Amino acid sequence: MAAVASVSDLTQCDLEPIRWPGAIQPHGRMLVLHGQTLAPVACSAQWPDAQRDAVLAALDVETLAALPPGGSPVGLGRLQPSGMPLIDVAAHRTPAHVVVECEPATAGSSRQDPLHALVRDFLPRLQRAQTRQELCELAAGEIRRLTGFGRALVYCFDEDGHGQVLAESLQGGYDSYLGHHFPATDIPQQARALYQLNRFRLIPDARYDPVALETVDGSAAREIDLSQAFLRSVSPVHLEYMRNMGTLASMSVSILVEGRLWGLISCHDHDPRHLPAQTRVACEHLGQLLALQLEAKESNADAAQRLELRKLTLAIVAYLADTDASLQRLAQHPGLLRMAGATGAAVVLDDAVWSTGEVPAAAQIEELARWIVGLGVEAYDSDELARHFAPAAAYAERAAGVLAISISQVHRHVILWFRPEIVRTVRWAGDPRKSVDENGRIQPRRSFASWTEQIRGRCARWTPAETGAVRELREALIGIVLQRAEEMAAVATELGRVNKELEAFSYTVSHDLRAPMRHIAGYVDLVLQLEGTQIGARGQRYLGHVKEAAAFAGQLVDALLDFSRMGRAALKPRGVDTAVMVRDLVRELARLETGRTITWDIAPDLPRLHADPFLLQVATRNLLANALKYTRKREDAHIAVRSVRRPEGEGLEVQDNGVGFEMQYVAKLFGVFQRLHAAEEFEGTGIGLANVKRIVERHGGSVWARGAPGAGAAFGFTLPQEQPNNIT
Repeated sequence: MAAVASVSDLTQCDLEPIRWPGAIQPHGRMLVLHGQTLAPVACSAQWPDAQRDAVLAALDVETLAALPPGGSPVGLGRLQPSGMPLIDVAAHRTPAHVVVECEPATAGSSRQDPLHALVRDFLPRLQRAQTRQELCELAAGEIRRLTGFGRALVYCFDEDGHGQVLAESLQGGYDSYLGHHFPATDIPQQARALYQLNRFRLIPDARYDPVALETVDGSAAREIDLSQAFLRSVSPVHLEYMRNMGTLASMSVSILVEGRLWGLISCHDHDPRHLPAQTRVACEHLGQLLALQLEAKESNADAAQRLELRKLTLAIVAYLADTDASLQRLAQHPGLLRMAGATGAAVVLDDAVWSTGEVPAAAQIEELARWIVGLGVEAYDSDELARHFAPAAAYAERAAGVLAISISQVHRHVILWFRPEIVRTVRWAGDPRKSVDENGRIQPRRSFASWTEQIRGRCARWTPAETGAVRELREALIGIVLQRAEEMAAVATELGRVNKELEAFSYTVSHDLRAPMRHIAGYVDLVLQLEGTQIGARGQRYLGHVKEAAAFAGQLVDALLDFSRMGRAALKPRGVDTAVMVRDLVRELARLETGRTITWDIAPDLPRLHADPFLLQVATRNLLANALKYTRKREDAHIAVRSVRRPEGEGLEVQDNGVGFEMQYVAKLFGVFQRLHAAEEFEGTGIGLANVKRIVERHGGSVWARGAPGAGAAFGFTLPQEQPNNIT
């Protein structure tokens, strides 16, 4: 774009060389010197050589040489070069040049320095202000008093870059913009960056024609950085914007809080208005004083919020530490919602969901958690969730925004906080949508009349304190989970050691008990054989009971030995065709039950399981034998063998129409020597189902049982898919 171009086109705003315009405003003169030699490099056009040389001669070379690089303009005082009126001079150093700016000394320049009055009168009032609103109102009133502009606005930028007018001071005849918003597109990104670098800008008359900078050889000077210059010519787009607004003079003071452009103090006047150098300095200082007070209040509020949230974090962590540290217990803690200022929260552990407050449906929460985990981030927040995750539009009234932390990199363990939609009505200073003229050129807004827009689908934004707090909670929860995992590993190791000792003990005891049981039975036989004729019928009956008890004790010892072997034998897993195995077992058991009517219903789709063939056969034989035994009183016994396919694995289920059992005793069924029926009614040692459970669990599977008295029973198991790591 040419240095003095007058045609404005918003499509070029972010490309326009606003820092190197090659031109200045016409109310002053500019002299550009070489950064090292201080020799003239360029000056504003139409400046008589004699005047330029007189200014150069009046400058203090040592002061110019001492200017710090990259600094703001430094006032060099009032000078009166030979043959010229009084001028106010300022200078600053860029990486390549020293830029000297000269302006006619105004009539008000000799009065008392307004900076003194600012510090003496305004600063104490600013320090007494209690709220942000009060600070902004004081600043708007004071800057209008200092400058005489017809309207002074103080506005801040939100996270999207839109400006909101917080305070204003105005004369009669000026439109009020209090509470209005200005769209982010009014200030291009490179202009925002320039506001951060140069905190003061004055345009005395928006109707001006730019004055070009020319090098000493007469060529245009488009490579000279004027970012810090008071006289820098501004974008023609902005000048058109001002004229559309009915403003001929404007001034802007940047408000920087913690290094970011928090907002602006913006002044407008219907007529041209120039400010003396001292007043400009006072305005810039006012902006800095306001920024310091705003920063202090924001820092104090943020620190207070962070302290409160840290207390909540410690309370939640302490609560979990006093329990079993299960993450689902978070949903029971009343501080979970307060921690993020949320109306609902949920804990997702893989496919399980626990929630509190107002939340979407469990399936919707699972879907959202799966999406968040897929992002691969530790924490995620959004105040406009549907914009990024389309399914969220269906539940915006409950969860327009979400804050979430992921606890595990392996499992889908996610904690989510929800906020509902807040429908906002925004008053814009004119329609924020850009208009296009008949030539297709995008142009600045021509109207600044109130234009109302209703914004939906958003919730209140999550504050940095809230997002920081949930990240701290995440770290604490990971610590608790790891600590509990270490404790569980230690317990598992100790249990393993104790189980091995118990198995060895049971094997030893069982082995040592076999001989005494045989001796008892043998001596009973000898007594009956040698002394039987001398023993009465009662004595013989008693000895028979002893022999039967010794035999049953021997059976118990053998069963206990078998149970011990089940836990000690090394597993040799491979693929097992359960259809073939079940058919062989049915034929074997049927031969032992001659004379009974038994209907076998064997499913054709029995699965192929990955297991130790021998142990799997032992477990299945136990289930089938139990079904045969407990249907003995049925004239027409019916036994079904079905396949079981679940997410956790595959297996078998055996169902019968036998005597059944009470479900309240189901926990006893798989215990060692546990029986629900008298031995006189149904024979057995009560260890068969315990063997089934031990075999299945050694393969990483699970068992179950269900039944009802007189209505039969069903026993089943599942084993995981072929995963050798699950087998112990």
